[in-house]
Amino acid sequence: QVPLVESGGGLVQAGGSLRLSCAASGRTFSSYSKGWFRQAPGKEREFVAAISRSGGVTYHADSVKGRFTISRDNVKNTVYLQMNNLKPEDTAVYYCAAGPLVGTKETDFGSWGQGTQVTVSS
Repeated sequence: QVPLVESGGGLVQAGGSLRLSCAASGRTFSSYSKGWFRQAPGKEREFVAAISRSGGVTYHADSVKGRFTISRDNVKNTVYLQMNNLKPEDTAVYYCAAGPLVGTKETDFGSWGQGTQVTVSS
């Protein structure tokens, strides 16, 4: 288990931007791939983006490609999700996750943060 803490959520108008951060404690941060998932009210949690341990491989869901970018700083033990051109349908609780291999499924990740709310108004 890797303790993860998300921050950066909030209320933004459509077309605006937010940057989510996910900080992890411990010296093993760079040993884990990281991912972002989100869950909107009444819907199942869905994959948003993932990044490999070195940052050399990234995946983004089709719904966010060209708007969201995942990145990581292994010195600061932090992974980021830059979200641009936000849409009302991006409204959800966003969760950070860590796992041994980079993937797009929830089962690829064993550690989860508590989530941060993102609300996009029209």
